[in-house]
Amino acid sequence: MLENYVPILIFIGVGLLVGFVPMLMGRLLGPSKPDSTKLSPYECGFEAFEDSRMKFDVRYYLVAILFIIFDLEIAFLFPWAVVISEIGLFGFLAMMIFLGVLTIGFIYEWKKGALEWE
Repeated sequence: MLENYVPILIFIGVGLLVGFVPMLMGRLLGPSKPDSTKLSPYECGFEAFEDSRMKFDVRYYLVAILFIIFDLEIAFLFPWAVVISEIGLFGFLAMMIFLGVLTIGFIYEWKKGALEWE
């Protein structure tokens, strides 16, 4: 029974080696000359001028949610396109309803001005 798990253990071992060996090599072989510039906080190419706990505009979160929604849409579209011939009319209509709901949500956010930046 244990011989069934040997390939899995080998796979995990190789994965750990691929992950840890480059990090270890970089730590041991890479130059380490920290100075004040290298150790200073860096934010978007300029010095930080406010508290790191400042509140973000809600539109930032709306755009992030839109990205996640349309990213998930693409994640559902590829498998759907592969099996469209097997799922038939029901699968096609279900995906059209899904895309319709997403389109209505996108139009709603567009009309509310959530995508406008000042």
